[in-house]
Amino acid sequence: MRDDVRGELCLAEFAQSVNLSVWRLCHIFKSDVGMPPMRYLRLLRMERAKDLLESSFLSVKEIAFQVGLNDESHFVRDFKSTYGFSPALYRSHFKNNGNGNGNGHAPDKEAHIGSNNNQLNTLRQQLAQAAKQSILPSLHLIICVFSYLNLMMDQGF
Repeated sequence: MRDDVRGELCLAEFAQSVNLSVWRLCHIFKSDVGMPPMRYLRLLRMERAKDLLESSFLSVKEIAFQVGLNDESHFVRDFKSTYGFSPALYRSHFKNNGNGNGNGHAPDKEAHIGSNNNQLNTLRQQLAQAAKQSILPSLHLIICVFSYLNLMMDQGF
C-alpha cells in the first residue's frame, strides 16, 4: 500500500498473496494495525497528499490524482476530515508558518494537525509491533516491508 497509494486495493488479491481469506486478512489487519485495510489506505493517501502539499507546487487536483483519487471534491472532503483544513488552506498555513508550526494562526487547527501526526506515529509504532508479533510469516514480511518503506520515505529517499 505504501509503495503505490494510487493503486486500487483489491482485498481478494491481497488476501490471496498471503494465503488467507479476505475476512481473515481484514480481521488480522484490523487487530494488528487498529483499522481496516481500506481506512489505512485512505490514511496513507492523506499523509502522501500532505507531504505533496508541503513539498510541491502541484495543484490540488493534481495531488488528488497522485494519491489515487480522481474526484477532487472527494479528496478535499477526506483531507479536511483528516487534517482539519482544506488542502489549499493547509498549504497556505504551512507556507505562511515556515514549517507548519505556530505563529499564532488558527492554533486549534494546528493542534488538530499535530494530533493527527501523533496518530500516524502511533500507527507506525503499531505496525512495527505487529511485525514483531505476527504469526504469519508472509504477513510479517509485508508489514516489515511497509515499515521499512515508511522509514525510507521519512528519511527522504
